[in-house]
Amino acid sequence: MRVSDLIRKKGSSVVTLPPTATVADLLEALDEHRIGAVVVVDEGGAVTGIASERDVVHHLRGGSGTHSPVTELMTAEVHTCTAGDDLVQLATVMTERRLRHLPVVEDGRLQGIVSIGDVVKARLDALEAERDMLEDYLRR
Repeated sequence: MRVSDLIRKKGSSVVTLPPTATVADLLEALDEHRIGAVVVVDEGGAVTGIASERDVVHHLRGGSGTHSPVTELMTAEVHTCTAGDDLVQLATVMTERRLRHLPVVEDGRLQGIVSIGDVVKARLDALEAERDMLEDYLRR
């Protein structure tokens, strides 16, 4: 299964913020959408960073406030994937690098986002389908 298959099933909507957003804006977006990360994009739609719940905790624990710009806490070196990437390989990369969210980028433009939960669910669904086919085959 490829990232494109997953995006087709789950949808391509991504919650984003501009680099001018504040940590308070980030907290509001995370809570409102019940998500774990927000992609920071510039005016042209290019990914400039990603900000997660972990980033917020680290930021606030360090004594910084919610009026700080999101650029102070976001991860600027964003690991991304493409629509053609294989989900099994993606799971390995996400596990090894301890990444919970990967923006899907094609031609420099944000196309979606994949979470480790999405990858695990897709893999479990594939295994369940394979099991069902094998059980059906054995019943014949």
